Amino acid sequence: MYSTSDFRRGLKIEMDGKPYEIVEFQHVKPGKGGAFVRTKLRHILTGRVIDETFRSGEKVDKPDISMQEMQYLYREGTDFVFMDLESYEQKNIPATQVGEKGGYVKEGETVKVMLYNGELFDMDLPASVALEVVETEPGVQGDRVTGAYKPAKLETGITVNVPLFIAQGERIKVDTRTGEYLSRE
Repeated sequence: MYSTSDFRRGLKIEMDGKPYEIVEFQHVKPGKGGAFVRTKLRHILTGRVIDETFRSGEKVDKPDISMQEMQYLYREGTDFVFMDLESYEQKNIPATQVGEKGGYVKEGETVKVMLYNGELFDMDLPASVALEVVETEPGVQGDRVTGAYKPAKLETGITVNVPLFIAQGERIKVDTRTGEYLSRE
C-alpha cells in the first residue's frame, strides 16, 4: 500500500480495481481543515486522465505490475507487436498507449515491457538509444553557427533536431525522455 506521502510523478497506483499513473500531484494545506493531495491520474490501459483528491495520509493499493523482456517484431496498423522470448507468444500494444516511446525502438530489439495482470501496457526504455540518420539536409561548408539545428529523420521514422554538422548515414545518440540529440555514436 502507498500513502499520499509516497506520491510522486510516474508512480503507479490502483484505485477501485483500476491501474493509474500519477501525472501531476500537489500537496495542499489550507488554513482551515485537514491537508489533502490534489492529483491528475492517467488510466494505464485506456490513457484517460482524471482529477482525484485524497485526504492526507490516505492509503491506495499497489497495482499488480510486472516487468518482462520481450522482442519488438513490427508495427501492425496502429499496434506494436511484441514476442515473449520464452513462449514465443505475440502480444499487441496500441500506439496510443506507447506514445512517443515507440519511435525509439527498432525491429528485432529486446525491450523491457510492463504487464498489468498479464496484459501488455507500456515499455521501459533506456535513457538513450543510438539510431541512424536516414534523411537530413547536407551541411554547407562554413555553416557552423553554434547552437544551430536542422531536422533529421531517423531509422525508426521519428524526426529530431540535430546540429548542422550531422550527415545522412551517421549514428547519433538520442535521449528517450526528451527526444533531444545527445551526441554522435
